[in-house]
Amino acid sequence: MKVLEVKEVSVAYGVIEALKGISFSVEEGEIVALIGANGAGKTTTLRTISGLLRAKKGQIFYKGREITKLPPYRIVELGLTQVPEGRRVFSRMTVLENLEMGAYVVRSRSELKAGLERVFERFPRLAERKHQLAGTLSGGEQQMLAMGRALMSRPELLLLDEPSMGLAPLLVREVFSIIQEINKTGTTILLVEQNAHMALSIAHRAYVLQTGEITLEGPAAELMQKPEVKRAYLGE
Repeated sequence: MKVLEVKEVSVAYGVIEALKGISFSVEEGEIVALIGANGAGKTTTLRTISGLLRAKKGQIFYKGREITKLPPYRIVELGLTQVPEGRRVFSRMTVLENLEMGAYVVRSRSELKAGLERVFERFPRLAERKHQLAGTLSGGEQQMLAMGRALMSRPELLLLDEPSMGLAPLLVREVFSIIQEINKTGTTILLVEQNAHMALSIAHRAYVLQTGEITLEGPAAELMQKPEVKRAYLGE
């Protein structure tokens, strides 16, 4: 089943066309990677899916329902949540308060409590620091908090924007291991990542975005072997 379908979507910033009629899909249970250089349109793609930007042309479908013109809060309510680039935690709020902000669609205290227990089980360091201000956490801990906050709304599709940005290599491996665990427990993932090697190593399928256009697509393992991908994105 197609959880996400993007059809001929174009987005412009004034006269500059950031996305030029891109089309791609994400199947239920997959990790799909979207890779490309800086300025290729990766973040624009996620922000458009989330409703933070408006498509000039094209359509976006989530589980068969068109969401192209829905506001972001309605898209979250439907089960699609984004972890933004740069983490964007509420630095002057505690870890616990940040997680509670992620649960604004949750209707009952018992559901909120269960959500917190799930997040603290997956991210024990957040449990240890739940009363600490988010702005005092390390970069890796802030990334975990951003992911935990997104998981509080119990998304069926999670959009991850550059989760490895600014992290030490050891933390990058830990974060990608967590992404795989989240996927194994039933959450479908669309991953935007500049670390193409790590992204392709955990993804089922991938798309290459170049100056607003999708230039390559296929199983991630196959894309890793393509000479043009090796040269441009894998440093070979």
